[in-house]
Amino acid sequence: MKKTFLIMAVSSALATFGQNQKPKTLTYPTTSKGETVDVYFDTKLPDPYRWLEDDKSAETGAWVKAQNEVTYDYLAQIPFRDLLKARMEKLWNYEKIGAPFTEGDFTYYYKNNGLQNQSVLYRKDAKGTETVFLDPNTFSKDGTTSLGGLNFSKDGSKVAYSISEGGSDWRKVIIMDAVSQKIMEDTIVDVKFSGVSWKGNEGFYYSSYDKPKGSELSAKTDQHKLYFHKVGTAQKVDKVIFGADQKRRYVGGGVTEDDCFLVITAANSTYGNELYIKDLTKPNSPIVTIVDNFKSDNSIIENEGVKLFIETDLNAPNKRIITVDVNNPKPENWKDFIAETENVLSPSTGGGYFFANYMKDAVSVVKQYDYSGKLVREIQLPGIGTAGGFGGKKKEKTLYYSFTNYVTPGSTFSYEPKAGTSAVYQKPKVDFNSEQYESKQVFYTSKDGTKIPMIITHKKGLKLDGTNPTMLYGYGGFNVSLTPSFSIANAVWMENGGVYAVPNLRGGGEYGKKWHDAGTKMQKQNVFDDFIAAAEYLIAQKYTAPQYLAIRGGSNGGLLVGATMTQRPELMKVALPAVGVMDMLRYHTFTAGAGWAYDYGTAQDSKEMFAYIKGYSPVHNIQKGIQYPATMVTTGDHDDRVVPAHSFKFAAELQQKQTGTNPVLIRIDINAGHGAGKSVAATIQENVDIQAFTLFNMGVVLLPELD
Repeated sequence: MKKTFLIMAVSSALATFGQNQKPKTLTYPTTSKGETVDVYFDTKLPDPYRWLEDDKSAETGAWVKAQNEVTYDYLAQIPFRDLLKARMEKLWNYEKIGAPFTEGDFTYYYKNNGLQNQSVLYRKDAKGTETVFLDPNTFSKDGTTSLGGLNFSKDGSKVAYSISEGGSDWRKVIIMDAVSQKIMEDTIVDVKFSGVSWKGNEGFYYSSYDKPKGSELSAKTDQHKLYFHKVGTAQKVDKVIFGADQKRRYVGGGVTEDDCFLVITAANSTYGNELYIKDLTKPNSPIVTIVDNFKSDNSIIENEGVKLFIETDLNAPNKRIITVDVNNPKPENWKDFIAETENVLSPSTGGGYFFANYMKDAVSVVKQYDYSGKLVREIQLPGIGTAGGFGGKKKEKTLYYSFTNYVTPGSTFSYEPKAGTSAVYQKPKVDFNSEQYESKQVFYTSKDGTKIPMIITHKKGLKLDGTNPTMLYGYGGFNVSLTPSFSIANAVWMENGGVYAVPNLRGGGEYGKKWHDAGTKMQKQNVFDDFIAAAEYLIAQKYTAPQYLAIRGGSNGGLLVGATMTQRPELMKVALPAVGVMDMLRYHTFTAGAGWAYDYGTAQDSKEMFAYIKGYSPVHNIQKGIQYPATMVTTGDHDDRVVPAHSFKFAAELQQKQTGTNPVLIRIDINAGHGAGKSVAATIQENVDIQAFTLFNMGVVLLPELD
């Protein structure tokens, strides 16, 4: 009898078996070349695949279909693909229950029975009777419509929830009577990059752009506006609150818990925002400016009457919390409440306390403060890893937080803020023995001498003989921090003998604004150098060798993979760029891409910036006569954040210029976007295909173990 789990064998015999089982010789679809030429300063630059930017054209649709046929035919011939899928599904199939929250007379919580495509929102009444409140699995037959967000009115009697269709960032907002669960009025449409924030029970604030001309999936959107919708009225009469007379790419609005103030943030890029406040207790009150520039990140996280608590990195690269009176809110009147420390701060509030969640070398340290700024205690966490949560309403007596790391499935804990005691609320029953695995943090040296932390995770007793399949994952941008978290896909990878390594590259937020800025604009090469140095470290320490190394990343991490594989193609066997920003000369011309200029700069900024960006832009640095790694590009045809044209052009260029036998495939999910809301089934299949492709091209074979 065959068991359901897999073993991995890496030997000359099995490697030969793998090589003998290679799919038939690939014949890529023909990608026609156009004659488009752009001029940047004094440089003429051809863009032969510009036509692939037209996501509405029949030609692009035919190209997508033809590429997918080649890709899925290749994947179908990998002999252990089905074994991988069986194990992935078995491991994924466990009950997941989210932390509860109270709205009105009900307690709500999300639950997934294991393999449901979307988690279901349940609720219990005062008697403890459980009913389904909202089931996103019923939104569409194919599971491509997902729940984007959900917000209740102040008394919990009404709810507004948003849906995403085909993975798009464009949302529809549906308003429902929460008690009767009946739809109340027409759907609000064309909402993007927005939450919903209720003013009492009368209506809510939301943000959106005017509908763009051309394709809503790729056309530029750059004027965000804040609206107020009054329940019972038509969307066409919704009032613009902010953004009509001044152009901002990102505008958001939120009402304080006491319903007294509207807080408005406005930004032109992904870093730095203006901050405004409006008194909702006074009719026709003006919008008051707190911060009038984009030089710092600022957000109001709490208020106590007229006393505001603001999280900011102004004059504090690692962030601090300040207090100020709403009647004199300018920065010159700010006073430290929780001062900046050597570690990056990420605060939350709940139960009448502040919680300062610090990152210390990318792992969590949490401290609890009262409203006078007095330290109450440092919270004892279950281990070394990532803690999140500790948020809730002021009146809550019990809060909840999550804890995870690379070998510990995410668990939910209840926390009593007065007593400072924690208890397990929900611990998932995953068929994975954490005791058999280990994570350790190392610090390696990048090209310019900077020390970079990296966490390496694998089975205990791993032999450092250079033959371990290794997945090196990175991001390095937009102040995003990669902290330890458990993943079923990574668990399967490690079960099969794989090593999973995550460096904290510059450009991220692990060490504050200085660390972020060190990987932006004309210092962006630092990020790629950090990633390359991580690969060199893993090879030097004999965790792996180039034949057994794969690099992976998504979005800005897709750019990271694209740049790294074109700069050092001999360093890895497999490259896995997902939804990547690959055409760096044109990224700012699509959807909200112009907002990324803080990190990237643009080719139009200066001749020097153009030359710098062109020097690493993945599409523009593929050369003839070079054998690039076995590559599988992944994207979604409805990605309207990083439009799929980036991936299309990169794959076309790489297929045309690749030398040698390493395959170049592009796997394009249909009716899928940047990643959020993707169904469980689609997520599992994508991870199966990525691991099957990776191991197969390393010459590694998975076989069922016999009794």
